[in-house]
Amino acid sequence: MGLGRSRRDLGWVALATLGSYALSLSLEFHERYVRWLARYEHWELDELPFSLAVLACGLAWYALRRRRDALAELARRERAEAHVNALLDHNRALAQGLIALQESERRALARELHDEFGQGCSAVRVETAWLRRCAADDRAGMLAAAQRADAAAQDLHQLVGDLLRRLRPAELDALGLVAALQSLCESWEERSGVSCVFHHEGPIEGLADAMDIAVYRITQEALTNVMRHARASQVRVQLACSALEGLHLSIQDDGRGMDVGAASRGLGLLGATERAAALGGVLEVQSTLGHGVRLQLQIPLAAAAPAWREAA
Repeated sequence: MGLGRSRRDLGWVALATLGSYALSLSLEFHERYVRWLARYEHWELDELPFSLAVLACGLAWYALRRRRDALAELARRERAEAHVNALLDHNRALAQGLIALQESERRALARELHDEFGQGCSAVRVETAWLRRCAADDRAGMLAAAQRADAAAQDLHQLVGDLLRRLRPAELDALGLVAALQSLCESWEERSGVSCVFHHEGPIEGLADAMDIAVYRITQEALTNVMRHARASQVRVQLACSALEGLHLSIQDDGRGMDVGAASRGLGLLGATERAAALGGVLEVQSTLGHGVRLQLQIPLAAAAPAWREAA
């Protein structure tokens, strides 16, 4: 379609040129133009056609340059639009992944509430019913039932505490980031049986709440991945903060490692990456097969609380 239009336009140009030539022959434009110029020889108007020709060429060159600029700008805008569309697709996929992760977590919480919490409540009810049926002189039976009810209540309390920590780490509000991470590492070590060493440097306290949450959740996700996949015997968690380098978190295990180039990031690690990016930070995963995994988080102190920056 574009080629046919170009040929048609070129035909109109040729037709106009031939028509103008025929018209100039019939009206003798050149002779009349020469006689007219002879009356104004003292103004050198006979030199004007050359200057006009140069002007025409200059305007044609100018139009060609502007056309090239317009095409380049159009190509740049098309690339920008394609980049924006790619970002929109990425954000859409990310949103769907995070929604799926949220729903998965909700299902896990609902399952634990239904199974563990329901069983605990049933156990307490069974023991209290036994207490009501026990004879007044059956002190041994009443004491055993009371002890079982107390154990079931303690299990319920532990379960609720675990669920609440998954929803919101209470240690952050009560103890601060350093103590909360220390408690997290210790409890994870008890559950996994893998040695977990926590070390920190610099003034950590007084950071923004969003940064505390991000560091805690990223550490939690990293330790969960170590328990599930790494087959490690030791994990080192290091947290440092300085005015020059910002906040730096390093989590390294001595497990089987992975091929970072070939591995696809799961939803948990994807969420951790987005947490870091939301604070202007970067999350990197370094690993080779057989030599463990090292996760590094770097966040600038621009995301920290003003009180920390004044203290620093």
